[in-house]
Amino acid sequence: MSVDSAYPKDASDLLSDLHLLLDKQRQAYAAHPYPPLEQRQQWLKSLRQLLSDEREVLIDAISQDFSHRSADETLFAELMPSLHGIDYTLKHLKRWMKPSARSVDVMFQPASAHVMYQPLGVIGIIVPWNYPLYLAMGPLIGALAAGNRVMLKLSEFTPATGRLLKDLLGRIFPEDCVAVVLGEADVAVAFSGLAFDHLLFTGSTQVGKLVMRAAAEHLTPVTLELGGKSAAIVSADVPLKDAAQRIAWGKSLNAGQTCIAPDYVLVPENRVQGFVDAYRQVMHSFYPTLIDNPDYTAIINERQLARLEHLKTDAVAKGARLIPLYEQGQGRRMAHCLVLDVNDDMQVMQEEIFGPLLPVVAYRDLEQALAYITERPRPLALYYFGYNKVEQQRVLQNSHSGGVCINETLLHVAVDDLPFGGVGPSGMGRYHGHEGFLTFSHAKSVLAKQRVNSSLAIYPPYGRKLGRLVQKLFIR
Repeated sequence: MSVDSAYPKDASDLLSDLHLLLDKQRQAYAAHPYPPLEQRQQWLKSLRQLLSDEREVLIDAISQDFSHRSADETLFAELMPSLHGIDYTLKHLKRWMKPSARSVDVMFQPASAHVMYQPLGVIGIIVPWNYPLYLAMGPLIGALAAGNRVMLKLSEFTPATGRLLKDLLGRIFPEDCVAVVLGEADVAVAFSGLAFDHLLFTGSTQVGKLVMRAAAEHLTPVTLELGGKSAAIVSADVPLKDAAQRIAWGKSLNAGQTCIAPDYVLVPENRVQGFVDAYRQVMHSFYPTLIDNPDYTAIINERQLARLEHLKTDAVAKGARLIPLYEQGQGRRMAHCLVLDVNDDMQVMQEEIFGPLLPVVAYRDLEQALAYITERPRPLALYYFGYNKVEQQRVLQNSHSGGVCINETLLHVAVDDLPFGGVGPSGMGRYHGHEGFLTFSHAKSVLAKQRVNSSLAIYPPYGRKLGRLVQKLFIR
């Protein structure tokens, strides 16, 4: 049985199919509720081999969905972190699975205590369209490492990648272990309402609220990886070329369609023009032209392209000044553009941009820049550019965001030993590396005693000598 929108079904049939699939995975989990280390390692090794062997067809499928996606971007931003994530997990999994010994107070002795990391059961993962491979593999790696069964809902906006992953994962995993679900928005709605043991969603804040509301029906725990308006701060003395180069890379990767892409940049008032000039120069060194340039990725579909064009139109109508960095794009390869003289009335400063538009906000001093960020919803990422370590600490201590890069963009997400997750409107929960294993495990407390029952001293009837001695010794 599979759920695939290639065959239209009414709502009752769709829900029935999803429940059957969930039940199949629940039964498989019940039969093997604690997969041994060797089984989990075999799952991960098989996944790694598959990704390595099929890299070319994966690159082609993703590019087909985008109309054009740079092959190197798919290699660097999707395949490489997926492979490295598996390698890191394989290296540390044995240690992660070991029970964690805990201390027992003398009044409870003789006894031992430990925390056992138990698989949760069946994990639901809702995958977005912008990185359809990595944002499927990242949580899948953590869920399998923790010993779970997994259902993946792929985005309807990446149909070629979805069909391919369904076929490829089906070659190495039975459907009661890992299953790929395809379909339109109605399938996603039904999927988010299933009684999973944990549900991870990556996407917009608006949709994240709907997912959390649906999960609440079954009290399903959720991890929400959302986004928001991630800020970059250019300090008063950092070389502008250094900052512009790293910001431009973070903003142009995948044409800005990245949840942790810099969404706007704060620049000192007297450095705005210098930053614009440095940014333009850097972008043209990356992409001398957009016409027939294999390195520049397209916008995912016409709907998203129209949304981005509307953001530009709205900004200009409300007083913004556009600085196009290219004369024209090509097809859905949208030309990169800086947006100056912005204000809060503009939609480009209200919504997550998710494209190659970068607003530039002038500021007087670092205190004003930090106030500007803290007055707004907490973002998924924050980027600071400056080599003064005192100012670096000031930024870290006086701001909230899911993660921070100092003099870098994006790459914290690829560091396997760092947790990844948002805060407040940019999400809740975290995964990657050890945190991913913990997110998809139940940390079960275990207190063990044997024949000697030291608790007799606190059993009724109360008032006995031994009970009074315990009170005297331990209640002070």
